[in-house]
Amino acid sequence: MPRPKLLFVATEDWFFASHFLPMARAARELGLDVAVIARERSHRRVIEATGARLIALEAERRSLDPRALFRQVATLRRLIAAEQPDILHCIALKPIALAGLAGKLAGVDRRVYALTGLGFLGARQGMLAAAARFAAISWLRGAIDGRHVRFLFENPDDPVTLGFDPQDAGKVAIVGGAGVDPLILMPAPMPPAPPLKVALVARLLWSKGVDLAVEAVRLARANGAQVALTIHGAPDPSNPKAIPEATLKEWTARPGITWAGPTRDIEAVWKAHHLCILPSRGGEGLPRTILEAASCGRPILTTDVPGCRSFVREGQDGMVVPVDDPAALAKALVVFARAPGLAERMGANARARLLDGHTERDVMNAVKALYQGLLAAPATEKVA
Repeated sequence: MPRPKLLFVATEDWFFASHFLPMARAARELGLDVAVIARERSHRRVIEATGARLIALEAERRSLDPRALFRQVATLRRLIAAEQPDILHCIALKPIALAGLAGKLAGVDRRVYALTGLGFLGARQGMLAAAARFAAISWLRGAIDGRHVRFLFENPDDPVTLGFDPQDAGKVAIVGGAGVDPLILMPAPMPPAPPLKVALVARLLWSKGVDLAVEAVRLARANGAQVALTIHGAPDPSNPKAIPEATLKEWTARPGITWAGPTRDIEAVWKAHHLCILPSRGGEGLPRTILEAASCGRPILTTDVPGCRSFVREGQDGMVVPVDDPAALAKALVVFARAPGLAERMGANARARLLDGHTERDVMNAVKALYQGLLAAPATEKVA
């Protein structure tokens, strides 16, 4: 008898490799046949090391041309129908919108929609954002919903934004982000101070508030605090909201600011820094960067937005300040810089917070339970 098959659909192989390998491993622990549809760049071996197969699909993420979207849906329907998965697991808004429709058309009724953050839908206000949220809710809850569709969120705010009852365990599941392995990312002694060494590790998008961190450091230094900021990350040319490289180079010419580019050695980053900063403007799921910092025993300075505020407890694991407020960020930086030992105490709390439901194993167990529940439910449609 063939093994049940799970098919993931994601935008990029690197995105799947950086955040969702635990889910692939969880599926393999259940004995599932696992495949991943994504744009291939350089992470095939990492994905296939989990026992999953990578099915390459070339598609431009930033294109919203209706003809291109129609072609993507048609291609996805063909690939999904060829794989005949028992469960289709779509990751992030665009794959959910397109592959969710393609899976429905291909007759796959057991579908998981993993909303890793609401992006523009969660970060913006005003009539345009409200209209976009209405359209998204209509699509998610109408066109591509179904009796055996499950929605996977990373924080308790996002399901409410989309009109769900977060306590509806039959439809909604909330996991602790992507999860990290606390046996790999271990605490290390704080580096010497001063200065207070602060790191921002993220995709370099305006929504991450990198500009706010830069301005906050300027204000803190003007107030006499010895603070240095290192920015880790790379511009994303496929994202229209990416920060231009010229801007990053201009920032790094300022006192106390360094753009170090992308890194794969996260543990080394936190060994060299006292504090994680992520002044997000919203749209987050549960940022992996704050989970990694917490695992390494570093406190987090972040903003009052979904995902960030659900993990960071103000005054315990770090500080939570209003959105788009560099002065508030600067004030917090001054407090950390002038209170030796504060970062270490809050960092220990952050590590304990991570261990309480946000580890890789916690996420794997939650996802396994979700898959088992779906496989126990009889499918009502057949793959075309």
